[in-house]
Amino acid sequence: MWVRKLMMWLLIALVVFVAAVFVAGQAGFLAGKEPPDLGVRGGKLKPPSRTENSVSSQAGLYPDHPMKAYAEIAPIEFTGEGRAAIDRIKRIIETTEGARIVRAEPAYLYAQFQTRWLKFVDDAEFFADEGAKVVHVRSASRIGRGDLGVNRARIEAIRARFAAPGS
Repeated sequence: MWVRKLMMWLLIALVVFVAAVFVAGQAGFLAGKEPPDLGVRGGKLKPPSRTENSVSSQAGLYPDHPMKAYAEIAPIEFTGEGRAAIDRIKRIIETTEGARIVRAEPAYLYAQFQTRWLKFVDDAEFFADEGAKVVHVRSASRIGRGDLGVNRARIEAIRARFAAPGS
């Protein structure tokens, strides 16, 4: 009998916990703060996070970084002008649920992606390197130690849409 009561209390505690997390997310408490140091400096985007919640095509520029191997992702290759590549990525992001363009310049794009239920926010940057004919990318979660591969999957989805004919 006491086992049944214990199980009931654990179930109630779990439901209360899940509801509290949901309410906190809806209230914006899980969004985190916009990083003040985003942008391109000397041809580089901000380094990857020190935890497993970001990807960067420039991770190789930081050989001693503790998350270099985890964070490495290929840049997005383009032909033509960097401005056109950034415009194309902007159009892709504008059609992505939960995405918001924060800053758009000829060679740089900054977007935020917010999850539907808990309102977590990830920051994504795109920098067109005209000489190398690539768009460097960095995508990172604002809070937490891991992202379950969400940032990598997002960048790979953008890459796939970018490479698709007619996109």
